[in-house]
Amino acid sequence: MEKTEKQKMLAGELYLASDLELVAGRNFAFRLLRMYNSTTEEQLEQRSQILQELFGQVGENINILPPFHCDYGKYIYAGDGLFMNFGCVILDGNTVHIGNNVLCAPYVQIYTTYHPIEPKIRLSGRELTSPIRIGNNVWIGGGAIICPGVTIGDNTTIGAGSIVVKDIPANVVAAGNPCRVIRYL
Repeated sequence: MEKTEKQKMLAGELYLASDLELVAGRNFAFRLLRMYNSTTEEQLEQRSQILQELFGQVGENINILPPFHCDYGKYIYAGDGLFMNFGCVILDGNTVHIGNNVLCAPYVQIYTTYHPIEPKIRLSGRELTSPIRIGNNVWIGGGAIICPGVTIGDNTTIGAGSIVVKDIPANVVAAGNPCRVIRYL
């Protein structure tokens, strides 16, 4: 039996994002995000309820400041104490596991989705995904970009503006483009 486009997406295989099931999933998330992003600072309970419906898992004491954007939401698994500042984006065509006590400065971008390098395949409209895992007690500086397939270890700090293209171990400070370890803790 042939896989659905959703199954291909979650398996990290070439898939068509224009598939009706995937479009419906994104549209569902976009409706929830529109509501979330229009809440005020007094509507914390409403924000919490929307995130419960949007994400695959929501830990305790989560605070994501609007505007926030994602593709599907349900592939985001957030632990306790997540804080995301203004303007963060998660392209969750595959799973994004975020540990406990993760801090994201403004405009952090987390991308599981990417396009093929070969032009002929890219022109077919097919895309790829690769999961991302962020450990516990991680701080990601403003404007950092976390690329597909990356794992960031526990207790690590990612410097502002970094482009994380490969795994970063636990207990380090890493920064740059490409992001590299600059200090061990």
